[in-house]
Amino acid sequence: MDKSFVLLVGLLVLAGCGPSTSNSDNASTNGDPAAKLYRGEYPIRAIATVGMVADIVRTVGGSYIEVTQIMGAGVDPHLYKATRDDVQMMMDSDVVFYSGLMLEGKMTDVLVKIARGKPVVAVTESIDETYLLEPEDFAGHPDPHVWMDVLAWSKCVDAVAKALADFDPSHAAAYDANAAAYTKLLGELHAYGKQSIGSIARDRRVLITSHDAFNYFGRAYEMDVQGVQGLSTESEAGLQRINELVGMISERGIRSVFVETSVPRKNIEALVEGVRERGKEVSIGGELYSDAMGPDGEYEGTYVGMIDHNLTLVTRALGGDAPEHGFQGKLSHAAGPTR
Repeated sequence: MDKSFVLLVGLLVLAGCGPSTSNSDNASTNGDPAAKLYRGEYPIRAIATVGMVADIVRTVGGSYIEVTQIMGAGVDPHLYKATRDDVQMMMDSDVVFYSGLMLEGKMTDVLVKIARGKPVVAVTESIDETYLLEPEDFAGHPDPHVWMDVLAWSKCVDAVAKALADFDPSHAAAYDANAAAYTKLLGELHAYGKQSIGSIARDRRVLITSHDAFNYFGRAYEMDVQGVQGLSTESEAGLQRINELVGMISERGIRSVFVETSVPRKNIEALVEGVRERGKEVSIGGELYSDAMGPDGEYEGTYVGMIDHNLTLVTRALGGDAPEHGFQGKLSHAAGPTR
């Protein structure tokens, strides 16, 4: 981060700084709700870092909230650095929401500073710590990809509803009602995931992807999940790891592997080539949404659509039973395997 950017952040924060508190990411503040009640005009201006968070805020906030999303489709949040325009947008907003658990690790310093002047909410704070996964190669840091388990992510809906109700108590009932309806929908999506993934033969429930973004998915829907890279896309895929997976695919007759929309395809393509060199065949089962949702304006550009796509695509590619157009009959991208 260059010195001029740091100075800009400091100057912007001084315009409205106040007391702050910190969480495990050192960036969230609940402050004193009575001191932060909203008294401005509607809609409330909210900023969300990633699409999965933005979708909760839009759904729960309804017509009272206008949400601006910082990272769009295909953007890797592990590597994203806040721009000057991002900082200005956050300073001009009324409330900021982010995922947390170090998903937006390169934005932490900025979020800490913004939190001195307004509510900044990590939605994953509402998830019980005992539920979080902590992979061996990421010791001391929980896996941030909690949205891959629909029931776990639904806890974040309550966190958003509470934050909005604390900030704007005059519309608390509306936020609570919207949250309840959304939570019910997520429960139905989770049940669809259990049923569809459960239709895959047990020995075929192996999900091989670009990086370890699907551990919660694997636990929730009973799949063996293997990533070429580690938990963060900053880690490198070693030749040994690729060879291990090539051996597994060849020996177990795994029929499909998957690329991710926000991660380069080269490592998965290396697996396909490695398997072919052993006289076997494996297809690319399609693209999964991992750290970012689909395009704006499309069903896959919503959280429900993103997960519906993943569940449906994985099920169909691995020989299970799921409708072509998914949970709500709205999918357009869950095609079959490609060579």
